[in-house]
Amino acid sequence: MLYKGNCHCGKIAFEVEGDLAAAVRCNCSICPRKGALLWAVPHETLRLLAWGDDLGKYTFGNHLIAHRFCRTCGIHPFAEDVSEGIERSAYVNVHCIDDLDLDAVPIFDFDGRAV
Repeated sequence: MLYKGNCHCGKIAFEVEGDLAAAVRCNCSICPRKGALLWAVPHETLRLLAWGDDLGKYTFGNHLIAHRFCRTCGIHPFAEDVSEGIERSAYVNVHCIDDLDLDAVPIFDFDGRAV
């Protein structure tokens, strides 16, 4: 299925193709603060439709994940693997997907603090 989404102001827009069977609630040091529920997808299935200079990047710890955010409204629509030599994934914040019934999406907890 094709899903479309964006940040609050719409300057960052994306579409992603896949089967949204579940989302992950991570307890690492950043995910709870931004309220993200993440859907892991192959990186090539995430297509940015709008971004320009508004797409910011934040990394921390081992710098393997780039947490992307809108520099205008501050919303974090996705993150992505940035290390080389691995099969890259993108992590879509399902809160940013248009017209999604979150009550129908199973949520699984992930212990990101232990990683």
